[in-house]
Amino acid sequence: MMGKEHVRVEMDGMVALVTLARPPVNALNRKMRHEIVEIFDEISQRDDIRAAVLTAEGKVFCAGADLKDRPDPANPGDFLEHNRITRETGNSIRECAKPVVAAINGTALGAGLGLMASCDIYYASENAVFGMPEINVGLAGGAAMLNSLFGRSTMRRMFFTGCRLTAQELYERNIIEAVTKPEDLVATAMKTAQDIAAKAPLAMKYAKESANMVENMPQRDAYRLEQNYTMALSKTEDAKEARMAFLEKRDPVFKGR
Repeated sequence: MMGKEHVRVEMDGMVALVTLARPPVNALNRKMRHEIVEIFDEISQRDDIRAAVLTAEGKVFCAGADLKDRPDPANPGDFLEHNRITRETGNSIRECAKPVVAAINGTALGAGLGLMASCDIYYASENAVFGMPEINVGLAGGAAMLNSLFGRSTMRRMFFTGCRLTAQELYERNIIEAVTKPEDLVATAMKTAQDIAAKAPLAMKYAKESANMVENMPQRDAYRLEQNYTMALSKTEDAKEARMAFLEKRDPVFKGR
């Protein structure tokens, strides 16, 4: 129902499986970016979706920006519009009201690595590799994405040299949750997404907001924010249902109220 020309969406219960589908390497052009924003904005507002998984078809997750679709500096406003939709592509995932699990099925370079960094939880197949090769084409971009994933030295080595790291290397750095066989990747990510989808939806909405906010706040202010969220959630019907289900030793039935 939400699917677009270059992005496919399938539902499994209350989990949306979002698949990049722009062969041969799922390179991001402006149209595909707009489609991603539209899809994740819709996911944010749909009550029948509680989590999402982002993956891609083929052997490449995303090779980055489509260099054939660069903005024209001679056309006033074109570069600014390009930069705006480029920012909002990642922001639509990062700010999605529902948690997003990345299932990186192959090479993730440049803007492709940025898509992964915008997600909440990361899984990768054993053939996945990661890099920010902008420096190799005379550009400099992506430091903010790298900085959200890697330590100072690794971030700068990747940024300055365009070198690539394997899924196993990311796992050893505690950046991704697991390295799977290619055929097991989506099922592994979907299992985590289904676990998330089973939680109280209002609590999960606050949890996603909290996770985003506390990254950039002092500990004292961050914990105060979380306490306010907890106080607000304690008054909801779902919180009461969770307590009763625990006491009665049954599965809770959440209504999002």
